[in-house]
This record gives sequence, structure tokens and C-alpha cells, in this order.
Amino acid sequence: MRSTVVIVGAGQAGLAMSRCLTDRGIDHVVLERGEVANSWRRERWDSLRLLTPNWLSRLPSWQYTGDDPDGFMRASEFATHLEAYSASFDAPVRAGVAVSGLRTTVDGLEVATSEGPWSCRSVVVATGPAAVAKVPPSAALVPARIHQLTSLEYRNPLSVPGEGTVLVSGASASGVQIAEELRRAGRPVVLAAGEHTRVPRRYRGMDIHWWMDAIGLLDERPDDIPDIDRARRLPALQLVGSEDRRNLDLGTLVARGVEVAGRLVSVDDDHLYFSGSLPNLVASADLKLARLLDRIDEFAVAQGLDDELDVPDRPAPIRVGRAATRRRIDDVDSIVWATGVRADHRWLDPALLDRYGVLRHAGGKTDLPGLYVLGLPFLRRRKSIFIDGAGVDAAEISADVAHHVGVAAPS
Repeated sequence: MRSTVVIVGAGQAGLAMSRCLTDRGIDHVVLERGEVANSWRRERWDSLRLLTPNWLSRLPSWQYTGDDPDGFMRASEFATHLEAYSASFDAPVRAGVAVSGLRTTVDGLEVATSEGPWSCRSVVVATGPAAVAKVPPSAALVPARIHQLTSLEYRNPLSVPGEGTVLVSGASASGVQIAEELRRAGRPVVLAAGEHTRVPRRYRGMDIHWWMDAIGLLDERPDDIPDIDRARRLPALQLVGSEDRRNLDLGTLVARGVEVAGRLVSVDDDHLYFSGSLPNLVASADLKLARLLDRIDEFAVAQGLDDELDVPDRPAPIRVGRAATRRRIDDVDSIVWATGVRADHRWLDPALLDRYGVLRHAGGKTDLPGLYVLGLPFLRRRKSIFIDGAGVDAAEISADVAHHVGVAAPS
């Protein structure tokens, strides 16, 4: 089997690239191990909604047309959104095809798949940034009597057996949402919080993503950032997409009865050990929040919007006491590891991967000519990880692909 370009993955990034290649008249195929939007259908918890408002679910030649642009689609609704996008241009998706390897040939590249090899000139890896859960080494030290699962395995409170205390390790978007849902279901919850990024859901009457888009934050490029490697590893914003547009941070969790501790650093047969740096991390998160809101307020003044907006309604600083750095492990029934996720590029040559097992790239171009990657954090701009950003990146990278395969730009 042969195609000029092979795209691996039929999520928002892969479909955005497919649309861009279609517009350029470039022959291609999209190989998907499951179905269109598979991870949104099969690998998200039941109540998950997008963190971005519906109006930001825009992709090349496609945008949200429903009656709730400021709402937040459920994962299943977004999967339907992507399915309609795929159908809108008859994307050449081959579902149920697993990719297992890649090698160079005299003519270009060859992709090994469950239906046989595909020869091509170029490959775009668009399998997403959240295929593998990152679990710390301390998980191996947890006694067998403690049930463990990751944020990718969590579906709802019933997926965590028992009625006792649940330790949720990690305080980014996944961790705080899971902790809140478990607490609402009546479970005692301890949240082990490391570095985190706190933002309000709305500020001065507008969604925080509206502000980040307006002030140009989402369009910042890697060259604008002093430490791009660190920026690509920062935890997701503490946010939840909800009908009531509520805030979700350590303060709201404490108010709902969640116990907050420092980062889980070690485990033995008798105890869990937590970092004592929680007050410093909370203070750091509040300082970063203040800098963001300062930037927003300065933009509002500069654009003459100050009188049209709500008055500045800054969240109060979060106050945490000195949390215990040790507790008996018998006090905990289960642990949910919400300690991050990463892309799964294990089917590629290890020489092409960085120390985290992710394809090395410069703006989506890898070390192997003809091999590109799309949909990773801060790929070409800060919003690369978001739906809207994947579409903009796809438009640019499709030009690189076209140049590599020798197809002129459309007139």
C-alpha cells in the first residue's frame, strides 16, 4: 500500500492536518488504531468536559455552530464534533489500523501496521500528548493492599473501590477535577499537590481563555520563552469546564472538605511521605496568577476596555497551614495517580526520542527528513496543546510537508 503522506492518529491534530493536505491536493491516508476521536471516546473519565469554551473548538475550515458558544462540550460531544469534521471533507481515515514501526527506505519511509506496510514520502505523527500516564517510581513501593489507578484509567467514583480515603497525587487540571468529583461522591480525599498553575474560570466577566487569546499569550512562540523545555512540562491549568463556570483550585477544594498535602515523595510499608514545600508552591502560584491578571488589566486599559468590563475581581490568595509531611499508609484505601501524561512514541526509533520518550523536534520537524509531529505542548506556540492551536500548527506544518514531497502551494 502506498500514499504520499501517512498521518498517524485521527484526533483533532490528525484531522486538522488531513484537512490542510486535502486543501493542498496532497494524497494522504489517516491511520487510526481505534475510531475517529478514539481517545475522547474511550480514554477520558465520564464527566470530563473541555477546558476551553466551545467557540475555541475551531479547526481549519471548521468551527462550533451550536447554541452555547461559551459552554464546555463533554468529551463525548467533542468526539461527535470531530466525527462531523471528518465527514465534512471525507477525510481518508482507515480505522482499526495499529501502527507498530517506522523505517527509512530508498524511496522514503515505510510504516509498519496491522494491515501491512505503507510506503510514503512523509509521515505526520498526530497521536496526541496524553497516551501514557506518568507514574512516579514510588508507585512500585505502595503495598499491594492499596488500590492504584491513573487518571487515564479513572472513569467515575465507582472506579475507585471501597469507601475509605482516596489519595489523589497531582494538582493540575486532572488531579483537582478528580479530587472534587470523589469528594462530591462522599469519599474522604487527600490531594497531594506539587507545582501548579492557578487561574480563575472567569475574570472581569470574560472567560480566562478569552483573555489569554486577546492579550496574545496563547500565540507566544518558543523563541519568546526563556526555558522552552520547562514550559513544555508545566502542569495544566487548574480549571474545570462546567455549566456553572465555577473556579476550581486548592482553596475551593479545601472548602469542600478535601485535605491538601504537599507532593508525595516516598512510600514505605507503614507511611506516606510528603514534601514540606506546599506553602511555597501555593505562594508561587498566587504570584504567577497576579502577574497574569496584571497583564490582563494593562491590556484592558490600553485597549480602552476598562469602563466596559466588570471591575477587577481578583481571587483571594490561598492560605494553607503547615500540612503533615507523614501519614500512616493504612489511612488510605486507594491512590489515583494524576501526575501527568505524555505521548506514546515507543514505536519509533529510540534515537529519535528525547529523554522523556517523546519525539525530538524543532517546531514539529524531527531529526528524520520527512517525519513531522503535531499536537504536542508548545510545538509552535503556547496554544499548540489546545484544539485551536493544533489547527493553526497543522496549517503551517502542512506547508513544510508539501515542500518535502514536492507539491507547490495552492494558487
